[in-house]
Amino acid sequence: MAARNKKPHLTLLRTPAPTGNLIRVITRFTTRTSPPQPSNISLCRQTPHLLAVLAPATSTSVSHPLTPTILPVKFAAPAPPVPRSSSLIPVAIMATDNKAHLLPPSYKTQITAWLAEDTPTFDYAGFVVGEVPRRATLLAKSPGILAGVPFFTEVFAQTGCSVEWHHAEGAPLDPSSSPGGKVQVATVAGPARGILLGERVALNTLARCSGVATQSRRVVSLVRGAGYAGVLAGTRKTTPGFRLVEKYGMLVGGADGHRMDLSAMVMLKDNHVWSRGSITDAVRAAKAVAGFSVKVEVEVQSEEEADEAIAAGADVVMLDNFTGDGVRAAARSLKERWAGRSFLLEVSGGLTGDNVEAYVCNDVDIISTSSIHQGVPHVDFSLKIEH
Repeated sequence: MAARNKKPHLTLLRTPAPTGNLIRVITRFTTRTSPPQPSNISLCRQTPHLLAVLAPATSTSVSHPLTPTILPVKFAAPAPPVPRSSSLIPVAIMATDNKAHLLPPSYKTQITAWLAEDTPTFDYAGFVVGEVPRRATLLAKSPGILAGVPFFTEVFAQTGCSVEWHHAEGAPLDPSSSPGGKVQVATVAGPARGILLGERVALNTLARCSGVATQSRRVVSLVRGAGYAGVLAGTRKTTPGFRLVEKYGMLVGGADGHRMDLSAMVMLKDNHVWSRGSITDAVRAAKAVAGFSVKVEVEVQSEEEADEAIAAGADVVMLDNFTGDGVRAAARSLKERWAGRSFLLEVSGGLTGDNVEAYVCNDVDIISTSSIHQGVPHVDFSLKIEH
């Protein structure tokens, strides 16, 4: 009962912000029965479980960056009720749709390697221009979806420059509707040598990622227009060393990236089955080591093979190289015959933007195609120093 008399407290964590005065807030409530004591910090409630505080940087005293200050606060509205099943309200999580938050810390190391590849010894041209402060404009010269913003920004961060974006990631760029036939996408500022050091690496990455996003958006639009409600996914047929950029482009374009690598999901293709001896044995062996958290997918060439895969416990069955009519017939038959069994149907093999609509069938859960990332045209960008 003593715990019910505790006052709710607010944990304030000082974090950097463009305005210099934003403090992110994580809330933990221990009770709803006792009102908190007044404080000189004003609280603004945005959602029942999401709180934000605006206060001067001097409002809190933090002895160490990792040591939060615990302060009672005055609520602008009654605290949300405590769920009956628990005496605690979960820590608030701020929702976001920023794809950059998906990236692992290692992407910065990859960029360091790209820069090292481009300048392995002396930067002779950089010596010519020196470190005089300059500004450069990123221009889009062909239409497409902007993607690869965090990679571009990090390239220039590593060469001592900053980037100001004038268009959001995922935005369509249309030079034909802009003065001079070019869209001003971003401004890069920093030492002349730093701008030119990062120029080609940044442009190559942005052009490739935007090209993948553009084609992904196009094919997603095609299947949605044909009435498909399932998943449009890419494949693992990506460029070695550049997979993260290409998968990122698929996501920005609205497609699913499919499995990231061999460790992300077990995919038993015809070579695996032939080497093991049968679909049933291959699925059994895979499940014995993959555990409950890793899905097992089986590529099949016929409805009979699909039956064997489902019976063996496959989580996903890929109908490979079927015709459009064959997909519809097989998918409907399998879903009816195995009603009550949990599995997904995927269709793949030779699908492109030109023929994918013929395969649209809502008995199919996933349509996968490498055409959204293999051999796609790049979006044309250039970077021009102001003069």
